[in-house]
Amino acid sequence: MNRTLTIAQRELMSIFSSPIAYVTLGLFAIGATLIFFISFSPGQQATMRPTFQWIVWLLIFLAPALSMRLISEEFRTGTIEPLLTAPLGEMHIVLGKFLGAFGFYCILLLAPMVILIGVLEFASNPEYGPIITGFFGLLLVGGLYLAIGIFASAATKDQIISFLLTVFIICLFTVALQFLAMADFVSNDMSRALRYVNISTQYEEFGKGVLTLSNLLYFVTGIGLFLFMAVKVLESRRWR
Repeated sequence: MNRTLTIAQRELMSIFSSPIAYVTLGLFAIGATLIFFISFSPGQQATMRPTFQWIVWLLIFLAPALSMRLISEEFRTGTIEPLLTAPLGEMHIVLGKFLGAFGFYCILLLAPMVILIGVLEFASNPEYGPIITGFFGLLLVGGLYLAIGIFASAATKDQIISFLLTVFIICLFTVALQFLAMADFVSNDMSRALRYVNISTQYEEFGKGVLTLSNLLYFVTGIGLFLFMAVKVLESRRWR
């Protein structure tokens, strides 16, 4: 566990040592603020739900940008060799990289949200139940997207390819499944199954203030699956 945390700390420090981190923080804060003021106006219900739902779509491009270099950069610079020859397993590397990136993502998400929720509290009397579950859902969605990104980053040395592959996989589990579930040739049972696998559909319950074991297991299982695949891809690349 200490080895994993050491890699996570190294990754988090590496992210904050780059100016890209601060640019990303600034752009996300601006984007989240614009979304908030566009979707919220006086006279409407005091809720963060529309803002959270738009942020889910924003994460389709933000999360791949955060994860595309996590392992690809190690292969490109050759620093993966010391990591693999050190007393570290592929699981330590993948999990440490994930925790480091997820730590930055939590800071990225929390910084503007505290301010925007404060604005909402000042302007009205919001219900905090849906806000808390919606924020928790964003953490899970971001965690899943980052896990997908680490898998893509382990599969290629090229960061651009890693970014595009991550976006492609995420879009399969969101946009593609949404349109496929509405197709005329799809049966009702299959449509329900496709909607269940859809990441956006799974998040909707969190936005409504509902936290169920089924939704929680979906994201935890998805994160575990893509991290496991990243470990296996990294193991296979060790012997190339």
